[in-house]
Amino acid sequence: MKFLILLISLFLSVNTSIADDIQTGMLSGVILDQETGEPVPYVYMHIEEIKRFATSSRDGEFLFTNMPPGEFTLSMHRLGYINRTITVYLEPDQETKITIQIRQTTLSGDEVEVRADRDVTRGANLQRSSLKVSGDALRENMGVTLSETLLFKPGFDQRSMGAAPARPVVRGLGDQRIVILQDGMQTGDVSYTSADHAVTIDPLGADEIEVLRGPFALMYGANAIGGVINVVRNQIPTNIPTQPTGIATLGASSVNTGFSGALTVTFPWRDYAINFETNTRYGDDFRAPGGRIDNSNYFSTQNSIGLWRDLSWGNTGFAISSYVSNYGIPPDPVQGHVSGVDIEMIKFGIENRTEINLSESFLRILEVSTSYRFYNHKEFETATVIGTEYTTNNVKLGLISNHRPWFIFQRGVIGLSANYQYYFLADRETTETNLWNAGVFGVQRYQQGPWDLELGLRFDLDHIAPFESFVHPRIGNIRERTFLALSGSVGFSYDLGRGFYTGGTFLHSYRPPTADELHSRGPHIAAYSFEIGNPDLDSERGLASELFFRYRGNRLNFDITGYHTYFTNYIYPRDTGLPSPPFPRLNIWQFESTTARMYGIETGVNLRLTQNLSLESAISHTIAEREPNPDFDVSTSWQALPMIPPLTVSGGIHYQFNDMRFGTRVRHAERQDRTAEFENPTSGYTILDLHFQYRYTSPNRYLHTITLRVENALDEEYRSHLSRLKEVFPEPGRNFELLYRVFF
Repeated sequence: MKFLILLISLFLSVNTSIADDIQTGMLSGVILDQETGEPVPYVYMHIEEIKRFATSSRDGEFLFTNMPPGEFTLSMHRLGYINRTITVYLEPDQETKITIQIRQTTLSGDEVEVRADRDVTRGANLQRSSLKVSGDALRENMGVTLSETLLFKPGFDQRSMGAAPARPVVRGLGDQRIVILQDGMQTGDVSYTSADHAVTIDPLGADEIEVLRGPFALMYGANAIGGVINVVRNQIPTNIPTQPTGIATLGASSVNTGFSGALTVTFPWRDYAINFETNTRYGDDFRAPGGRIDNSNYFSTQNSIGLWRDLSWGNTGFAISSYVSNYGIPPDPVQGHVSGVDIEMIKFGIENRTEINLSESFLRILEVSTSYRFYNHKEFETATVIGTEYTTNNVKLGLISNHRPWFIFQRGVIGLSANYQYYFLADRETTETNLWNAGVFGVQRYQQGPWDLELGLRFDLDHIAPFESFVHPRIGNIRERTFLALSGSVGFSYDLGRGFYTGGTFLHSYRPPTADELHSRGPHIAAYSFEIGNPDLDSERGLASELFFRYRGNRLNFDITGYHTYFTNYIYPRDTGLPSPPFPRLNIWQFESTTARMYGIETGVNLRLTQNLSLESAISHTIAEREPNPDFDVSTSWQALPMIPPLTVSGGIHYQFNDMRFGTRVRHAERQDRTAEFENPTSGYTILDLHFQYRYTSPNRYLHTITLRVENALDEEYRSHLSRLKEVFPEPGRNFELLYRVFF
């Protein structure tokens, strides 16, 4: 009831609190090197309570205009410097000038300097993200896909089926249990439905990548039990720069004769800020130690233009974007297509964000976001024959507002979201479905002394309506379904003092079955499967818990986390081992639900040995199993779930000398023999990567960075357990990758 009252007040406040005489101010200043006192250009700056970001000029100066009064959190990151977060207080109708000092980093794992009472974030960035990848770490690990870029983080792996179709897996959880966003909005693709489907985000143009777990994840959906991953591109600018700024990138790789290029430019025009972005990737077939991986080529291009304007009552901005990609799925002559499948996809999007400053009301700022996404995806089994085609139209509306203190809570966010999706799937049969979702949520934060407590609650209504209701002879009664659910989360942390912290999170998640899980009834040759849905599936419920212990010191950073997740109605596709009658090369994969549990541990350590030398290491291990089913299981003990990553151990050493960084990273995966029925085990392997980075500032104060990486330096032949190609092809061999970037 409290949340409903707050939401009603939200709508009333829009009409009663917006005044023409709202007093706004400005925030300006300069960023200096702490040791030399020289200006630091190209520092990425983000005001976390509202949707504002900027980049310092070549003279280290910055300016935020039309700022509402109050206390704000300003976060900063820049290549070669420690990320920093400070608090600023703005008076109404005044210009606040500040000088900020940042210091250079020598430790690979330097963390963000976070205030004890850090506020929630706004805008393109997520609320209270638990992990950020930016700066040197982002450049040194930049991959072809989002999942490859995050692969070095504890608990992360990737589901893959070639070079382009790869999706993150976190603690054994993937697909719809991981919410992937770009600038805080969902991508609109169908990468969560199958291993052959690619994520329509290229990390090449990312400013940073955020990962969010816990109560604030409920803002972005009830199904984010594995977390929320947000790629920050800032396609809609939020500040008028004093001069045109931008980033240009060129890259090349040897393992597939690939190249990449990107350009981002933001410039002022009258009372507007305009942002233009374009990037392109191309790669031929990959080379593996045993030979070439046939039909593993890819091409993609992503383009956008955004416009933003300051207004007396707030600001508003629009962006138009497109994503086009063509890529191949390698052949499987035994269980798939003998020549492979070629996939063509296109996505077109329009989005708007409007931010309204509310004067003296309970709600501080109201953000209204709307978006439209069109997506089409064709799978060519020959040059002219389309075996499977997906088309979606997605419309979304979101209202979010952070509010002033109430009851015992110092900070909080309330909001609602509404989504509509038209979903069209054509293979040998055609399925058309309308999907609606409406959700209302609230997240509150309480802090007292060493305690920090977060509470989140979300209510969702989902309605799934096929265009035609009928009884299908193969899968049953296809009909309209409605699902209602309440999700919640509690997160806490306790400052033990002297750099030691402990805490935990408890989360109850809800996920309705997808249209594919309910209605699939035919061959999916690109995925090597004949998929059979189950229209009687109930919603999936998960109860997750984790406990952590961490230490933050001048020379040592250490984390250890244990986690456990218990699912009722865990939905997954089961390989029955039976060939389908019309396509005997394809096994029947049946969507089913079961009771399941996942538990494991992950650790991360960063140690500075000397001023210039540091070590890092990480361990990740997940065990996932399901309750036995007497209909097809012989054993009465719990059975392993499919596609679960093995125990993984990684370590690295990094050395920095002036503007040069050298490093190595070793990643070892144990043999995975805890396999589901008809799933083959994979052998253990050890991979060595090398990297070198050099940066310099030219006389015109442009910042240049050159990164050279050698992946799989020993040309090891290995097979990833989460690859759907592991029985046919190994992973790519030795790869030399060069990345050049200039900030201007």
